[in-house]
Amino acid sequence: MKLLIIGNKERYEKFRPDLPIYDESEKIFCPRGTSDQDLLKDGRDADVILADAITPVSAQLIGQMPNLKMIHSEGVAFDKIDTAAAAARGIYVCNNKGRNAGAVAEQAILLMLGVLRSVVPGHQAVCQGKQIQMKERLMVEGITDLADCRIGLIGLGDIGKATAKRLAAFECPCFYYSRHKRNAQEEAECGVSYLPLDELLSSCDIISLHMAVNEETTHFMNRERISQMKDGAILINTGRGELVENEALCQAIESGKLGGAGLDTIFPEPVQADNPVAVLAQRFPDRVLLAPHLGGITTGSFKRMHRHTWENAARIASGEKPDCVVNMP
Repeated sequence: MKLLIIGNKERYEKFRPDLPIYDESEKIFCPRGTSDQDLLKDGRDADVILADAITPVSAQLIGQMPNLKMIHSEGVAFDKIDTAAAAARGIYVCNNKGRNAGAVAEQAILLMLGVLRSVVPGHQAVCQGKQIQMKERLMVEGITDLADCRIGLIGLGDIGKATAKRLAAFECPCFYYSRHKRNAQEEAECGVSYLPLDELLSSCDIISLHMAVNEETTHFMNRERISQMKDGAILINTGRGELVENEALCQAIESGKLGGAGLDTIFPEPVQADNPVAVLAQRFPDRVLLAPHLGGITTGSFKRMHRHTWENAARIASGEKPDCVVNMP
């Protein structure tokens, strides 16, 4: 079997699982950003594409690969893959659902605490010899305990559930909104209560996004929904940058409508220094905390994701249906 791998070769070699399929298959590695034309030079006859989670896999590319049977995201996101074009040709599109849920949940809580505890400006103050001034200022301004915050989760999939379960240790009142209300047993297991979206936005001190990106959720947190949030609330995003409208977020921070934001992802990626949200963080370091999309890329996550990817490749090689199919071929 032949695989076209669009991504970092060193990463694939580092996290290679102890499975026969890895050594038995022919692998063509191409870096992220390689044009479709160049991908087809050596990969036209590949049976499988393995793609970095933010790498586009176009209908044009799919249409010119006659042997293609599966396209697999290296991560959980698959919005850059043309799933409809794949389905039209009977090609499976798969992801690594749930394999990094715990790691992303940890990142969400890190960002919550980082904003509440002024981690970045506090670090800078100590390094500048202004430790006591910073401490005295915050004692007057106040520091909010995470336990005193009402947390609103938008989305209760694998990552949302993992976040809720970890927040239980902080004794936070935790609520959620999703298109489909969960049953009483699931809610009890996660320690969450359902609220309609408008009530969740207006009543929670921290709103944390745990949604997939699609046509319905792009710019989900726009000017209108941010205006519904509680004054001084904090927005956390460990989903994808496309979930948040950058201009609306910047205006809400500048006006003081939002008390802060903790973002693991910003649109577009790779993030450049002149991105308005990056500029915003420079202006408001005590209220905006950014991370370079680290939530789901821990060593443990990559081990689980790569093992699952190659298990699915082995299923394709054996003529079996793969796991975690996200389209309907």
